[in-house]
Amino acid sequence: MSYLARKLITKAWHTSGIVAKILQSVSGGQASDGLELFNELLATKTMQQELIPYFKEYSLNSVIGQEKYFIPGLIEIETFTFNIDSVRFPTERKGRAQYFGTGKAENVQSLPFSWHLEKCLGGANLYLTFNPVAVYPLKIWGKFALTAVNSLDDDLSLIYDLQYLVYLRYALAEYMCTEYNIPLPQQSALKLAELEESVIYISPKDFTVKQVTSFGEAGVDWYRINILGGWTPP
Repeated sequence: MSYLARKLITKAWHTSGIVAKILQSVSGGQASDGLELFNELLATKTMQQELIPYFKEYSLNSVIGQEKYFIPGLIEIETFTFNIDSVRFPTERKGRAQYFGTGKAENVQSLPFSWHLEKCLGGANLYLTFNPVAVYPLKIWGKFALTAVNSLDDDLSLIYDLQYLVYLRYALAEYMCTEYNIPLPQQSALKLAELEESVIYISPKDFTVKQVTSFGEAGVDWYRINILGGWTPP
């Protein structure tokens, strides 16, 4: 069943209490304003990634000798791997200070063991170390920015599940109330809080403990790079 943006925005105006559901109808101007506010709301979710329940797969190929890759719409990486033929290899995330602020031999080409992600306009830049020595299939599982709505007649059911559309309706109602500097009706506010808590647990971040050796990093060392070419002996 289709769920047009017009329907969600109309319901949000009624949920906000700004437009009375029984006595008033949503005007054309209010529908247009609602569409603009809805896209603003969707954009703000990039700063509230715990309220985006969808993880997506993104695939690309490495470029020999290239360290930096732009990934459109990417907010956060959950897992990042690369393949050599049919074998998949894990990688290790580095913090900003660790990646950019520690000693490093530049332009070394080997296996891309580690990476760092930096937010930028329109997405994020992915940095790989070491610069790939060959073309490897790269695979990201992560969270991406929510899709903007172009028209009131866009079918949102093609993008989002119904339960998430219900949450977006209440979130938009609150956003509308903030725009008009009035409080969201109490019952709607309680429902929004309940829905937000549910959204967080639809697809939570994986907090599986990863064991780290006390003898240094297992992922990268010069013995592996210079002598073994990046490989770990069995």
